[in-house]
Amino acid sequence: MTIAGIGKMKAGADRELFERYMERARKVGRAMGLNGPDLVELSESHAQRAADRKQAEAESLLAALPAPRILVALDEGGRTVPSKKFAEWIGRWRDDGASWLVFAIGGADGHGRALLEQADMTLAFGPMTWPHQLVRIMMAEQIYRAISILSGHPYHCA
Repeated sequence: MTIAGIGKMKAGADRELFERYMERARKVGRAMGLNGPDLVELSESHAQRAADRKQAEAESLLAALPAPRILVALDEGGRTVPSKKFAEWIGRWRDDGASWLVFAIGGADGHGRALLEQADMTLAFGPMTWPHQLVRIMMAEQIYRAISILSGHPYHCA
C-alpha cells in the first residue's frame, strides 16, 4: 500500500502522528499479508491556473505510481463509507491478489481529470474540505484501523 500526495509534510506534531499510524499499520499489516503503507510525496505545480496545476499534478502522480495497481483517489466528491466496509475492500483486494493499492491525495486544487479517470474508486472523508496534511493523517489512521479490523483487534471499537 502507498499513500501518494502532492506537497510535503513538514517535521512536527502532524508528521509524528502520521508516522505513528504508518508504523502501527506496517507492524500489524505484515502478519496479515499486507506490505506498507509507504509514502510518496510530490512537489506542487507552480502553474498559474488551477486547471493547469491539477493537470500537472495528476500527471506527476500517475507517473510516480506503480502499475498494476488499485488506485483510490481521495476526493471531496467521492464515496463515504464506514471503516468496516473500507476494511472489507482492503481485505478483498488483498485476497484477489492486487499487487499494489494506492491512495492518492491531490494538491490544493484537487485532482486533475486524468487521475480521476484512471481511479478505480474515489473516496471522501465526508463532504467537508480537509487540509492535505490532515487527510494524510486520517488516511494513515484508517489504513491502520482497517488492518486492525481484518486482524480481529479491538482497536476499531474504540
